[in-house]
Amino acid sequence: MQELGRLEDLPQDYRDELKALNLVPLWPSLRGVLPPHVPTRQTRATHWPYASLKPLLLKAGELTPIEKAERRVLVLANPGHGLEKMQASAAMYLGMQLLLPGEWAPSHRHTPNAVRMIVEGEGAYTTVDGEKCPMARGDLILTPTGLWHEHGHDGTEPVVWLDVLDLPLVYYMEASYHLNGERQQVNPGRGDRAWTRAGVVPTTVFQRSDKRYPMLRYPWADTRAALLALADDQPAQECVQVTYINPETGEDAENILGFYALMLKPGQTLRLPARSPAQVFHQIEGGTQVTVDGAGQTFTLAEADTCCAPGYTAVTLKNLSADQPAFVFMADESPLHRKLGVYEVRA
Repeated sequence: MQELGRLEDLPQDYRDELKALNLVPLWPSLRGVLPPHVPTRQTRATHWPYASLKPLLLKAGELTPIEKAERRVLVLANPGHGLEKMQASAAMYLGMQLLLPGEWAPSHRHTPNAVRMIVEGEGAYTTVDGEKCPMARGDLILTPTGLWHEHGHDGTEPVVWLDVLDLPLVYYMEASYHLNGERQQVNPGRGDRAWTRAGVVPTTVFQRSDKRYPMLRYPWADTRAALLALADDQPAQECVQVTYINPETGEDAENILGFYALMLKPGQTLRLPARSPAQVFHQIEGGTQVTVDGAGQTFTLAEADTCCAPGYTAVTLKNLSADQPAFVFMADESPLHRKLGVYEVRA
């Protein structure tokens, strides 16, 4: 490859003139912004064990009342990006959020898209655009861009969930902000009851829904049953995986990040090919060994553990149980990459 000129090769007076006019020569940095074959990636393979995180999250509940926090969250920050940037990858933010019995996290809306993957506890709920969504372990709840949402807790034990947002991207675009609102009035009906069966959607007097996000809660009980049915129906199939979609359009559940659930059969090892987007893995049930091939790192995920892998890197998953399936929630940047025309799958 041809060696390009360096900034130091240019006369100082010329560099000073460029700087005074806010100009920068491209060629000294060209290989940095357009490297050969593989992009420059700051995202590192990182593991966040829930057993270590949970005591600190509960301690936060003792130290900071909800009125002083609004959202009581410990951010799962990727060291490759710098902890102060509070991002797990180029486009994904992760946070572990705690709500204690009797608490109410006030209504607001914001430009970043968000989802909640419920980690543990019962009795809490999220109200999104007037729809009250109960929270149970493994449920996925959407809070898309611009929709009012709030969290409440009528139960007796702490409830914890994993937040996944496209905040880093929206912040980078200088489009990130929020608005506070009044407590929502709960409307009758729930999307997970009307849109929960594949192949059928409500058509009142032959009219399809005009809701942009008709289904906001994806119950784990239904997703788990779908994975088990898929495994039984196609026992030889290597990868048992489903995608969370908008049931009216068939497109991804949200427009920037993709969300999936995967089942590993007892003792199964599955290699996921190197793809352009970064990936997040969160263990819902069982235990999984995650090997990030390019980084040469291996993590053991217990229930409620989370890890991430950079893009353009193959990942190998192994179910650590010889007699029980393992269930993993995944998030990635695939919808964004497809919109930009950069989505890629390598061997």
